[in-house]
Amino acid sequence: MIPAILDGVRSHRAAVVVAAPGAGKTTRVPPALSAAGPVLLLQPRRIAARTIARRIADEQRWTLGQEVGWHVRFERHFSARTRLLVATEGILTARLQQDPLLSDFRTVVLDEFHERSIHADLGIALVKQAWIAREDLTLVVMSATLDAQRVATYLDDCPVFDVPGTPHRVEIAYRPGLPPSDACREALTRTTGQILLFMPGAPEVRRTADAIRRSVANTVEVVELHGSLAAEEQDGAIMASHGRRIIVATNIAETSLTVPGVSAVVDSGQHKVARYDAARAVDSLELERISRDAADQRAGRAGRLGPGIVLRLWDEAARLRPHREPDVHRMDLSGPVLAVRAWGGDPGMLDWFDRPLPDALAAATELLRAIGAIEGDQLTGMGHAMARLSVHPRLARILIEADGAHEAALACAMLSDRQLLPQHPATTTCDLLTGVEGELPPHILRNARELQRGFRPASRRLDESSLRRALLSGYPDRVAQRRSPGDPRVLLASGHGAVIGAESGVRDGEFVLALEVQAARRGDTSEARIRIASIVDKSWLTPTAVQSVQHVDEPTGMLRIVQQEMYGGLILKARAVKTDASREAAHLADAFLARPFPDDDAALVLRLRFAGLDVDARAIALHAASGRRTLNDMRLEDGLDWRTRQRLDECAPVMFTAPSGRSHRLEYRPDGSVALSIKLQELFGLATTPFIGARREPLLLLLLAPNGRPVQTTRDLKSFWDTTYPQVRRELRGRYPKHPWPENPWDAIPTARMTKRTRRS
Repeated sequence: MIPAILDGVRSHRAAVVVAAPGAGKTTRVPPALSAAGPVLLLQPRRIAARTIARRIADEQRWTLGQEVGWHVRFERHFSARTRLLVATEGILTARLQQDPLLSDFRTVVLDEFHERSIHADLGIALVKQAWIAREDLTLVVMSATLDAQRVATYLDDCPVFDVPGTPHRVEIAYRPGLPPSDACREALTRTTGQILLFMPGAPEVRRTADAIRRSVANTVEVVELHGSLAAEEQDGAIMASHGRRIIVATNIAETSLTVPGVSAVVDSGQHKVARYDAARAVDSLELERISRDAADQRAGRAGRLGPGIVLRLWDEAARLRPHREPDVHRMDLSGPVLAVRAWGGDPGMLDWFDRPLPDALAAATELLRAIGAIEGDQLTGMGHAMARLSVHPRLARILIEADGAHEAALACAMLSDRQLLPQHPATTTCDLLTGVEGELPPHILRNARELQRGFRPASRRLDESSLRRALLSGYPDRVAQRRSPGDPRVLLASGHGAVIGAESGVRDGEFVLALEVQAARRGDTSEARIRIASIVDKSWLTPTAVQSVQHVDEPTGMLRIVQQEMYGGLILKARAVKTDASREAAHLADAFLARPFPDDDAALVLRLRFAGLDVDARAIALHAASGRRTLNDMRLEDGLDWRTRQRLDECAPVMFTAPSGRSHRLEYRPDGSVALSIKLQELFGLATTPFIGARREPLLLLLLAPNGRPVQTTRDLKSFWDTTYPQVRRELRGRYPKHPWPENPWDAIPTARMTKRTRRS
């Protein structure tokens, strides 16, 4: 199959390779490709890159660091003679910024592309542009579980090679609800090899490993494997062992990485998924069910060397989604957007394999503007400096602000470790201070030293205030304001609420920085919890906007105008302001229009609408506000000019004069009808329904009994007299004998009084 793949790559300059677990695609295809020129082999994880480089060196009888080497974040082991460089996907992005055409390599291989990391999606999009520009550059995408045809279509319909493996029989059994330690004991009795247990995250790995150690005593070695471990600890976890082992791992061991001697896999079926809420600028780490392709990858670990078993700790009837969700659809995109800009492209126009949502790109761009990386659509000098650091833009901004000071590097290393929650004293100004000033895990210290590379040795210590200010430079959108002094409830600059958790020692300060926020669980009505915070001095905050807010003092109706200096959705300063007469009238008019109209004014609006008079409501309100001091003094009718009043009285009169001589107020309704409530005796002698206005709209008559209650609603008065009135007369004349109830209402005298005289003289 290798010759066929090489032929396909030569003829189409691209290929997709799908190979079953254990088929050897990772260690055999890239070395074969290196005969045509240097190869860059990309892996999702650092431990996989190092391990694969070692294995290729063994298989090809190459010297590690010479013909084959690795390059991962903070660590490199290669030379000018290196023909095959194994690197993490993030390294590719950094190289492309320096050399957009990747002129040092002939072939780029993206392995385990199915994991759909943000670096893989960004990498394939940028490499494709170099592939289009360079006729001698070839591109290969590989995976064991992959939608191969979709990738092939993206690469101009390149060939797909399906490499069969030699899988051993793997028995899969389901053990829903079984504790992992019990499942491991079962696996020990049924197999003779090593046990690989998958848990969601590093904390779960540590807790489960401790529980298993207590369960198996000293009969089996229990080791941990996760991303927070130092390189030597990770390497030690996957070394061959003469005794039996249980390796408790995160999904770091899911693909690429071969753990020697594994004959059984215990799968919790869960993993931790990072999600980003752009509206609140809040990250969350959700515990979720794995996808079907991830479950298949995990199961494949058990059948590489011989027959194996897989114990799945969920119900067989559970439905898993086919493929995992791409990072590009759920993560903060500020890093990729910065990388694309530094590369010289436009993130919105890039030919992505999966296009990010426009709102996510916009939110990322806005964050980069806030931290000074972008001005308009161009990178600033600060932005170029941040891109060179190859860390999250927030952390890069903090390091630059602090000029790489050791204290800032320690703070950034702590913030980049999602599992670390610094211990704090009873009260502190910044939850990171205890870590900066105290003891930290070795991997945090190591990462901090690496973050300081590229900065000149700090000649001074960063004091507490300077550290807090540097932190603000990277998280300007995470400022929060307490709702009241000492209150743990805060309002974030985004306008969303949050609460400072009990684990934080920041209990003072009106303004705080939410450095680590745990989002509320999906479907939960509680607010997000701030786990790591830092006090922000109010003087450090520059207003982002100044706005005038109108407030009506009830019940006086007095309008007060307050000018507010805002930082996002937070009020930094507020003061009452006075304006000249014209502006005061304008504010009064706006406030008048913004609140529900009093009954008289609401009726006027309906009259204007009925009359068909096209008037400017704000102009009327502005005229009505002239010379007034309060809203209670305003009447909308005062804003009408003489001509409009005349026309309004003609087309939509306020009153109707009944045959009885009395005047009654007309009711103009929102549906365009006009109603008249009137005692039926006042309409004696009136043969037809009255009309109103230029539209000749028939009145909706609400005919009332002597007690004021309606006895009939009609627009056809003639029909009422002919058909309904005799029945009404029979029902009511005995009840109201002092009121006239003539047999013939046509000739009766209209009246609003109690009288027996019913005929005209």
